[in-house]
Amino acid sequence: MKSNRTTILVVDDHEVVRSGIRSFLETTPEFQVVGEAASGEEALSLVSELIPDIVLLDLIMPGMDGIETTRRLRQISPRTQVVVLTSYHEDIHIFPALKAGAISYILKDMKMEKLVDVLHRAIQGEVTLHPRVAARVLQNLRGEDGEEQPLFTELTDRELEVLKRIANGLTNSQIAEKLYISENTVKGHVSNILNKLHLADRTQVAVYAWQQGIVHRDTPVHE
Repeated sequence: MKSNRTTILVVDDHEVVRSGIRSFLETTPEFQVVGEAASGEEALSLVSELIPDIVLLDLIMPGMDGIETTRRLRQISPRTQVVVLTSYHEDIHIFPALKAGAISYILKDMKMEKLVDVLHRAIQGEVTLHPRVAARVLQNLRGEDGEEQPLFTELTDRELEVLKRIANGLTNSQIAEKLYISENTVKGHVSNILNKLHLADRTQVAVYAWQQGIVHRDTPVHE
């Protein structure tokens, strides 16, 4: 007979964290922890096998991080909701995780009873953000001075040059050659661009550049 309990996969590289969460959730009749994973790679394998209702996911892990894990997990099982449970509440973690498909972003300082409420909400498709995270999201939407500012204004001149070339389909090595800089330097600029614009990958960077009018499809950058 099929169980009506909500199935949960716990993903964290610290065994004591996984064990603590499992022990608590096993005391609640509505949840069933169907597996544990210590890495993103292991999590993806288990998601393919178990198709859990919820993945409770840490962000910072060896190997594949939680953001990339979230992105791939949602491709494997779109019905699975991802609840991020982490100690980090900086923009470079919050926005990429939400863009990757996480429904909730909560911090490890929360009480276990509150976690139960978050999981209930997740299975209903409702978003939960830790108050500090929600405050950052609102500040970002409004702009620090209360007026919305384009995010690309935070880019340096060099980062803007790299962004334009990404939008025109150049690889890191091609950009390095065009700008007379090393490929490692280009990689650093790309990482900064993704973080500042809260984007997940190069494709999103290109779309953003076109949407903002920074480049146009019919006027490639040749320099």
